Amino acid sequence: MSVSKEEVKHIAVLSKLQLTDQELEKYTSDLSNIVDFANELSNVDVDGTKPTAHILDIKNVFRKDEVQPSYDREEILKNAPSKDAGCVSVPKVVE
Repeated sequence: MSVSKEEVKHIAVLSKLQLTDQELEKYTSDLSNIVDFANELSNVDVDGTKPTAHILDIKNVFRKDEVQPSYDREEILKNAPSKDAGCVSVPKVVE
């Protein structure tokens, strides 16, 4: 399947590109070559090949979700300018 000059012009209009006649010839040829190569992929024998999403094995790199000791709340709030009910109190910014 070859790409026509009209299709390249249409793509250029959609892309808001202004192409010269030389560029139009070049891109028509380039896009035709790309489409032809993509069509060659349909001839590849993939019988017996399992479908994959990745070429490498994927493993979870996250740590296990385990309860660990946290910081002391009073120690954290010691530097807060104002606190209320164990939380940092800030001025209201939304009315």
